[in-house]
Amino acid sequence: MPEQMTNNTGLVNKVITLNFTSEKLKTNFNALTQKLVIPFIGVVVFLFMWSVAAQNIDTSLGKFPGPAAVVEQFKALYIEHQDQREKQTAFYQRQEQRNAKRLAQDPTYQPKIRAYTGKETFLDQIVTSLITVMSGFLLAAAIAIPLGIAVGLSKTLNTAINPVIQIFKPVSPLAWLPLVTMVVSALYATPDPLIPKSFINSMITVSLCCLWPMVINTSVGVASIDSDLVNVSRVIRLSALKHIQKVVIPASIPMIFTGMRLSLGIAWMVLIAAEMLAQNPGLGKFVWDEFQNGSSNSLARIMAAVIVIGFIGFLLDRVMLQLQRIFSWDKSSASV
Repeated sequence: MPEQMTNNTGLVNKVITLNFTSEKLKTNFNALTQKLVIPFIGVVVFLFMWSVAAQNIDTSLGKFPGPAAVVEQFKALYIEHQDQREKQTAFYQRQEQRNAKRLAQDPTYQPKIRAYTGKETFLDQIVTSLITVMSGFLLAAAIAIPLGIAVGLSKTLNTAINPVIQIFKPVSPLAWLPLVTMVVSALYATPDPLIPKSFINSMITVSLCCLWPMVINTSVGVASIDSDLVNVSRVIRLSALKHIQKVVIPASIPMIFTGMRLSLGIAWMVLIAAEMLAQNPGLGKFVWDEFQNGSSNSLARIMAAVIVIGFIGFLLDRVMLQLQRIFSWDKSSASV
């Protein structure tokens, strides 16, 4: 009898283990389906609809480019990049050979290396756009976060600043850029600028447009700090600076990062329009140049740029989301 009870217990344990394993496999399969299979199906459906629609749209430059034409242009853009790098390498090699020959003839000769001034490739323009957007974003953060903390701590300052924020928040970059260009031209009047004016114009325009979400979210986060934390700070008589350092910033970090994430998305969208008009050699200028070019491949190249712009915007958002998860104590605020 004891032996039969032992066998029954072992059988029950096996059944429980199998059920648990089955439930675990089912859960993993559902998670895999949600994360990979369904998004993959969505992408395939989108590509199919894009391909069908492209075949039925005629433009002055020919058929609207489908996925195959865009992939072909991605290859062509990469080949152009490689060709430019080879030309650059050959350019510097010729200079080195010429300088070596001159030095052999005249040991007192001072070699000169001129910078390569070839056409920017698509990959070069991507790098330029990333540098511009991050420069503008960091400049805006350096201004907006301290200002947001000050506004959140002072109701009087909030009342004074809020109308200004609400007026300038919806202003388009197309309105800011002419003003920024005139101011930069007046204050940065040098015949040989160290930093190109087009870069500064784009960077400042980006900063002006992505400033406001950071100010608003930071001030809201500071103003909504738990009153118990404020009372504890008063009881232990923290100085104003220590209060901000030990209480205000840690407590409002989730909202600060939410504002930064929104601002980075706005900065990336604004940048393309700013680069088009400022002629900063980034993705915006690439799109504008291709539109002006009007060749048979222009539409496909513009569509390739659109895909790259969207993909980089997605990556920037994911990076900011990961930073938010790392630095924020409120993990639920960084779940989307």
